[in-house]
Amino acid sequence: MRLRALLDTDALGLRLLGGEDELDRTVRGVMTTDLRDPSRYLSGGELVLTGLAWRRDAADSEPFVRLLVQAGVAGLAAGEAELGNVPEDLVVACVRHRLPLFAVHESVAFATITEHVVRQVSGERAGDLAAVVDRHRRMMTSGPAGGGPDVVLDLLGSDLDLRAWVLSPTGRLIAGPKVAGPGLPADTCAKLAAEHLAAARTGRRGPHRVTLGSSTYSLFPVRSSGRSPQASRDVRETVLSDWLLAVEADAGDWPEERLDLLRGVTQLIAVERDRRDAARTVRRRLAQEVLELVQAGAAPAEIAARLRVAAPVLLPGLGAAPHWQVVVARVEWQDGDLEGGPVAQSLLEEILVDPSATGPEPSDRIAVAHTGDEAIALVPLPAVSTEHDGSEAGILADALLESVRDPLSAGLDDDGRVTLGVSASVHSAEGLRGALEEARHARRVAAARAGRVCAAGHQELASHVLLLPFVPDDVRRAFTARLLDPLRDYDRRHRAELIPTLEAFLDCDGSWTRCATRLHLHVNTLRYRVGRIEQLTSRDLSRLEDKLDFFLALRMS
Repeated sequence: MRLRALLDTDALGLRLLGGEDELDRTVRGVMTTDLRDPSRYLSGGELVLTGLAWRRDAADSEPFVRLLVQAGVAGLAAGEAELGNVPEDLVVACVRHRLPLFAVHESVAFATITEHVVRQVSGERAGDLAAVVDRHRRMMTSGPAGGGPDVVLDLLGSDLDLRAWVLSPTGRLIAGPKVAGPGLPADTCAKLAAEHLAAARTGRRGPHRVTLGSSTYSLFPVRSSGRSPQASRDVRETVLSDWLLAVEADAGDWPEERLDLLRGVTQLIAVERDRRDAARTVRRRLAQEVLELVQAGAAPAEIAARLRVAAPVLLPGLGAAPHWQVVVARVEWQDGDLEGGPVAQSLLEEILVDPSATGPEPSDRIAVAHTGDEAIALVPLPAVSTEHDGSEAGILADALLESVRDPLSAGLDDDGRVTLGVSASVHSAEGLRGALEEARHARRVAAARAGRVCAAGHQELASHVLLLPFVPDDVRRAFTARLLDPLRDYDRRHRAELIPTLEAFLDCDGSWTRCATRLHLHVNTLRYRVGRIEQLTSRDLSRLEDKLDFFLALRMS
């Protein structure tokens, strides 16, 4: 806004004391101060409001005005409440330095002037930004992207003083402002994503306001371009795949014009999202072709030929075909009437990205297909190293969910589940069929666990853990009751602690000395307890078969 506009607003009660030829200066902000030297807090273009408390005598006016001029302020407004009128020495100093000077009537609060200037300046900036966003949108929809989401976020920062970030549904940082300033911590990103998904499940229209610590954020959903909020038949179809725009501001009292502007920004970002999804079509098709060959039992040579096609697409510049891992995910909803495969596909494409990676590109190196409620990822491993225990490094099931469990649980609410299984790495086409079955078995182990978000890896398939989840409940109850109920009844009557003794004895591999030491018992006392266990159950704990039965009963109980 121009200084001249301030005189045209009667409610401000301003009176011009000097600088009539400078009234076309642009006002970019407002600052209230009574410091003798406020220059360190000025960036240029401000209207400075002062109550004159800095002035002790006439000699103070000249240096004060000189500092304001050097800082590039637009004008000075002095209040009359303290001295009754503006001192002549201040008027002379302003005329000498060509600094416009206004007198503020004692009945007008500085807060009134500040609010008016901020409202006018913000409105003009919003209009300018809206024009830029509109131009950027036309560029992006008619040709290559004009710099991606980062450009738009920088515009929000420079023109509206709004810091904003684009986040994935799991809280991964997709884009952020490039200007200087503190970034958004990973735990804050995860909490914002969780709050957004929880709000989205309620069906409330954004923006959703969230307060974390001393900061308030407004969360705007980034929906696929061309799809209105009502276009999806069920919010669960997209809740785990839509991005969000997190703005560090409280949008609760924003005018509708500014809200419309931010919604326009989300539409602009959605163009980038759709462009990226379109680019994934080739990778998804490759994954589908490879997996269909694997499941159909095709010859390894035919599968290898497909892998040679996939490798350069997924890892450009890689000379030889990499190792591969298979990850299987399943999204299931309680009522069972919604296909979870597409949601699981988008989810796998997101969570298989390194959590520390930013931007949309890293997830474009993973091929994921889906059938029904199941999604299957073919993940290339360009360099498979060996850990100290001799096992090959790669994707670990628990690590996949470590940083995304809370956001996903919020999006699943109380009627959905995500289960994942991860295979070992394989280095040839012959191993892919086994890797697929391994990942599916691991996912079933995860599904047998409690919780909304569960995963299991191939390492767990080599132990009893693979078998126990699939024992029918009636068999499980009968088996554990026959072996353990007599011991539990005896413990209740005599406080003999036979069950803890049995657990410790098996955990010490039947070593009398080690078990007695762990339980702080004399060996003879331990022998008495073990003898009582054998007497009550008609089993012999020196026999491997009976030890194994007790071990499994304890694990299933």
